[in-house]
Amino acid sequence: MKKSMLAAALALAALGYTLAANADDRLVRFDGGIGVIPVSNATGTQNANGTFPDVTRNDVRGVLPGGQPWVIASLRADVRTDGSIRVDGRGLLLAGGNNIGFNAGASVFATLFCGNAEHSTTAAGVPLEANGDFRIDDVLTPGVPTICNSPVLLIRTSNGGRWFAAGIPRQ
Repeated sequence: MKKSMLAAALALAALGYTLAANADDRLVRFDGGIGVIPVSNATGTQNANGTFPDVTRNDVRGVLPGGQPWVIASLRADVRTDGSIRVDGRGLLLAGGNNIGFNAGASVFATLFCGNAEHSTTAAGVPLEANGDFRIDDVLTPGVPTICNSPVLLIRTSNGGRWFAAGIPRQ
């Protein structure tokens, strides 16, 4: 009886150690998401057709934005020091154009920027569900650094690599 209690206690201690070790290997976490607005600035006198002569795209770290606005209801992501990443996104849908409220049949992948260094999941990505939900469970390549300065997480389309949403970094 005492041996089985000791074995159970050791097993629980080992489990606790494993859970604590796993909790400490997080590189960066994102909680919340921002949908893309493709244009960050328009200036000049409006043309007769409603366009503007000078438009600034909403590029992030050199990545072009999606062609239409997109919204995301929620986003959570954890990146581990071994490069593994898990992203849980909800409600990534078009917020403009004739297909507003739909997912445009898109598939998405994730890119983590640490400074200007780019680390991405498989570019084939995962398909958005009809309601815009998705889950990415992958490994970033190339490998991630031990410290991620100025982290930016972009959710990008597998068709062309434009960004649709960004994660909000958390400590």
